[in-house]
Amino acid sequence: MQLTKRDREIIKLVHRHQFLRSHQIIALIEGSQQQMLRRLKLLYQHGYLERPRAQLEYYEKGGSRPIVYGLGNKGGKLLSQESGVAAARIESNRDTGRMYLEHAILVSDVMVSIELAGRKSGDVRLLYEDQLALQSQGNDFQWHVKVQDHGVTLGVVPDRVFALEYKDHTGEVQRVYFFLEADRGTMPVVRSGLTQTSFYRKLLAYEATWTQKIHQRKLGIHRFRVLTVTTNAMRVKSLLEACSRLKRGHGLFLFADRSVLEKDPFSPVWQCGKSAKISALLDMPELARLPPY
Repeated sequence: MQLTKRDREIIKLVHRHQFLRSHQIIALIEGSQQQMLRRLKLLYQHGYLERPRAQLEYYEKGGSRPIVYGLGNKGGKLLSQESGVAAARIESNRDTGRMYLEHAILVSDVMVSIELAGRKSGDVRLLYEDQLALQSQGNDFQWHVKVQDHGVTLGVVPDRVFALEYKDHTGEVQRVYFFLEADRGTMPVVRSGLTQTSFYRKLLAYEATWTQKIHQRKLGIHRFRVLTVTTNAMRVKSLLEACSRLKRGHGLFLFADRSVLEKDPFSPVWQCGKSAKISALLDMPELARLPPY
């Protein structure tokens, strides 16, 4: 197989997102749909891309869905040779479990929706982890924080870290950072203690990150918001109730169910943790006073 420039773009794109549906790849890389589908098939047949087996369960339930692609072994070797991507960061995607795959696809759905909306607007630029010149070494976006009120230390691992760039009313470029949480409703919202995982524990960890300014010391960023996309409106309500239990920093958090992916994510479609008011991703008054303690 003779690799083309577009083939290399596809391989890099799939690596960035970990998993993408075929129609998302076509939307992100311009070209003939039929030609793109042929190239995807060839890249899979020659080992540059992989089709996780777990997606076969979708077809057993009836109906058809766009094929999900992940990085194949030859694709990983190509990136290592041509782009300097560490071989240790390339993992086999063929045997990925169903629950992990569905979670990863939700993350990709959110990120692709935001990127396409930014392209359409022409006013907003999306920056991924590998495009952010942050203090964190090796793009290792995870840290630990001590929650003083509870006397516990919690780990923080966002599903995705990204930034949005836009011009303010003076024409100056501004950048806002986001930590994405893709919530499929499988984790309890609140538990009796903090020794077990819960979404409330995530909220506490992010709140402590802000109050202790770990985001400034760890990543070198001034401000951030936590963006949560979940399964349905009832789940959003439960997450908002958990957020209301925090003592401070409610304005850091934005929530929506996955129906937001069918809308313009830059419009006021997000529920803010502060009184569940409707907000936009780049709500200028809110950003100017983050967080409203």
